[in-house]
Amino acid sequence: MTDTQALAERIVAGNRRALSRAITLVESSRADHREQATRLIDTLRELSGKQTVRIGLSGTPGVGKSTFIESFGTMLTGQGLRVAVLAVDPSSARSGGSILGDKTRMEHLSRDPNAFIRPSPSQSHLGGVARRTREAVAICEAAGFDVVLIETVGVGQSETVVAEMSDLFILLLAPAGGDELQGVKRGIMEMADIILVNKADGDLKPAATRTQADYAGALRLLRKRPQDPEGFPKALCVSAVEERGLDQAWQDMTTLVEWRREHGHFDARRAGQAEYWFGEEVRRGLLAQLEQEPLKGAMQMLGARVAKGEITPSFAAAELLGTLHKGLAQG
Repeated sequence: MTDTQALAERIVAGNRRALSRAITLVESSRADHREQATRLIDTLRELSGKQTVRIGLSGTPGVGKSTFIESFGTMLTGQGLRVAVLAVDPSSARSGGSILGDKTRMEHLSRDPNAFIRPSPSQSHLGGVARRTREAVAICEAAGFDVVLIETVGVGQSETVVAEMSDLFILLLAPAGGDELQGVKRGIMEMADIILVNKADGDLKPAATRTQADYAGALRLLRKRPQDPEGFPKALCVSAVEERGLDQAWQDMTTLVEWRREHGHFDARRAGQAEYWFGEEVRRGLLAQLEQEPLKGAMQMLGARVAKGEITPSFAAAELLGTLHKGLAQG
């Protein structure tokens, strides 16, 4: 039995150490590790038949994503479900480091035997998720988790990438956000399946109710999507601190997932996501070739000529891409 096969079987059996080791493997950028990770994911695909509910969660900084995930995750484990949390922390553009403090912010859930929390650095990857989060989701699915929560760095126009690796995209917002409705762009609004207005407690409860009504009205103005039943997408009020509204949110999530499964939209979405990530892997592979000789040397030479004003950036790019095309044709 190969090491990859043995690791895959331990993951399917629910071994948490093997699960952590596998996620570390897929996050590595070493060429030999990437080869092992590719074989592992393919092996897990053959061994696992489980279909986990993947929930992408994004929200503005300070909205209480970690508090919500802890309360929501604890509620799910209390119902006998196994929950994995993949939390992406922003990486420093200067040092490349991340704090990775999500486990400390989810102290209770991190001690739950039915929960698994894995913080990962974004490594400056756009989209609010780490580069290999999709593969980490597949590993957690193979490990038998019922729900995988994917927490993004923070809301933004590029954060919609998480919708390409989740079955449900949840947008978490705070009440009394002022221009928040304007700040959250139409692209995210159109992708969100459910909007949750958090912190609907104490003095903020009336403001949360008004905010929820504002978003509910905004959602009604959007064109109805074919993958949604009547009443979706919708906006709800929740309180992670007081643990109110969480059961209703989960009920609506399961209703939406079950409806999409019955009408074929669930599998169609997964198929579309697989095709999307195939294209992403091809694009990343092509970009990686730019870091290898002779293209790396050609790029540096052309860059120097652009800096001197000898040629335009567009002309230099066209010349480099022409060289890449010839190399691919000959290969």
